[in-house]
Amino acid sequence: MLILAKLNFFSEKRFSVLSVAPLALGYVGYIILNNMSLQLNTVGFYQILKIAIAPTVMFLDFVLYGKVQTWRIVASVFVVCSGVTAATVTDNVAVSNVVGMVVGLASVFITALYQIWAGSKQKELQANSSQLLLAYTPQAILLLTIMAPLLDDFGFDPAHRTPKTVLGFEYSVPSVTAIVVSAMLGVLVSLSTFLVIGSTSSLTYNIVGHFKTVIILAGGCVLFGDKMPWKRLAGIMLTMLGIAWYTYLSVQTTTAAELGRGKGHEPESPAPDREREREREAKREWDREREPLLAGKDSAPA
Repeated sequence: MLILAKLNFFSEKRFSVLSVAPLALGYVGYIILNNMSLQLNTVGFYQILKIAIAPTVMFLDFVLYGKVQTWRIVASVFVVCSGVTAATVTDNVAVSNVVGMVVGLASVFITALYQIWAGSKQKELQANSSQLLLAYTPQAILLLTIMAPLLDDFGFDPAHRTPKTVLGFEYSVPSVTAIVVSAMLGVLVSLSTFLVIGSTSSLTYNIVGHFKTVIILAGGCVLFGDKMPWKRLAGIMLTMLGIAWYTYLSVQTTTAAELGRGKGHEPESPAPDREREREREAKREWDREREPLLAGKDSAPA
């Protein structure tokens, strides 16, 4: 991002450390807690937790900003979440342990909070997605550097260094290339998160994410011959129905808001036009006052 800023793809903007610290903390928490949740929970329960992010976003929007969604929006989100659940959750959803459940719920909360901040901070700091991403990335890297040795097995002790540790892994050109490419894709994912949320909302971002899931499932069936059981097909159809309903309601809301702003700010005639109209009116009044005088002069005896 710094290179892109130097190449004038966007203008770099400075912020105080505290102003972007919530974004750095939210990003780090989102990464760490989701990875831990996947390790501690079953795949089915992990998928349920991911689907629960959209309702959590609506709840936090209400608690933090008093934003209340209409019942139609809530119903459309419920339809989308129900469809995605039917299409994706095929494994056991039982809670394997209490720690996993706590970590999973924490991951849902911090992910929803991070997404909300991704939108609110752009408005609060008057910054675009690239500027914010560049601003909080150094803090996020510092936090991840501190946390990584505590959570991952680096193999600092040579006696316990195995190929599964960071230092014991046998690195090769393909593996290093994969790491670099995945890091670059991660930056693009973060940038797209800010772009979508900044242009729409954190709730819409989640709906777009569910649409991506549907495309992946359908693409796997069409392109690679994956099985499409009736439950998954019904889930995909229900998800698409919910997405179409949500999109229709969102467009309706946006259109109504724009019309309301237009009525509240009707354009007034420019000041020069009003001034010219007053001058013409004064001239007409002057002409009317002079008419009797001119008539009297014409009728006077020579």
